[in-house]
Amino acid sequence: MTRAKILGLGSYVPDRVVKNEEIPYLDHHHVRQKEKQTETSDEWIRSRTGIEERRYVPNDGKWRTSDLALRAAEAAIADAGLEPKDIDCIILGTLSPDIHFPGTAVFLQSKLGIDGEEGCACYDIRQQCSGFIYGLEMADAFVKAGKFERVLVVGSELHSHSLDYSTRGRDVMVLFGDGAGAVVVGKDPSPTEKSGILYTHTQADGSGAWHLYLKCFDIGKIPMVYYDGNDPEQNRDMYPTMDGKRVYLHAVRNMVAATKRALEKTGLTWDDIDWFVPHQANLRINEAVTQYAQIPPEKVLNSIMWYGNTTAATVPLTIDHWRKAGKVKKGDRVLSTVFGSGFTWGAGIFEV
Repeated sequence: MTRAKILGLGSYVPDRVVKNEEIPYLDHHHVRQKEKQTETSDEWIRSRTGIEERRYVPNDGKWRTSDLALRAAEAAIADAGLEPKDIDCIILGTLSPDIHFPGTAVFLQSKLGIDGEEGCACYDIRQQCSGFIYGLEMADAFVKAGKFERVLVVGSELHSHSLDYSTRGRDVMVLFGDGAGAVVVGKDPSPTEKSGILYTHTQADGSGAWHLYLKCFDIGKIPMVYYDGNDPEQNRDMYPTMDGKRVYLHAVRNMVAATKRALEKTGLTWDDIDWFVPHQANLRINEAVTQYAQIPPEKVLNSIMWYGNTTAATVPLTIDHWRKAGKVKKGDRVLSTVFGSGFTWGAGIFEV
């Protein structure tokens, strides 16, 4: 029996902490101003999202998504006792790529120093908040099939440069932070029926695509960037758009269903699971999923309070946060459920 497992885990967040109290005063360069730029408050943000603070990269124009990914990847590779040259495939999930093309995975490969004509395979996937579970499913399949031996799966996001710091954009803007998380997936040397990556399943419903999206450009238009980005009356398409109520309802329903399916398909119960790690989009969503899926509250791990929504990075970032705090131990079994734009969702059960 060939089974894949997580060999190493790592994460990275920038040093700058942006508390809710600072958000109303930030301009579009996320520089604090004396006058309010956005009508919001700590109470407004906290009551709707559970978020207290998030991390932003410096606004010096020197940071890219691949830079965050690099630091998380290096940590995961070191945690696995490996070197970058040992990686034979990179899967990177992000909704905030360095540039339109090529994909961000090749930039990460180069920064890891493993580029060149003999460079490893690089995949970019665009499943947004579901990116980590989608990537883990791919890595699991590759290793089981014998295609690759050590796959680096990274979720990395730099949101702070593309948010609408105004009252118009506050419903989305207050949610997001910058960060990255990564795992190295390889063959389990001593597999059992319940070891390693035990289960993954992903789904999508394209009818929900226009309920949460960032257009930025439209390839059907000539030119594809058809507005003045400096004109607030024209530039709505530069920023994320969300139908919050629809997203909330679909997220809760599908995350609950995915969680129950994972247990049913594996025959496991909550006695077999050490931790439940949901995607960190909104603490209220996670509380509802915990209630309706009848998850023991003491097994739920959240980190959105301190990091906001880091999209594809939230699951490994949350696990690593609580590992560093001493709560998550090596060999613990995690059930993780995600939901994102697309709509996309899924679940996985795996040991860390």
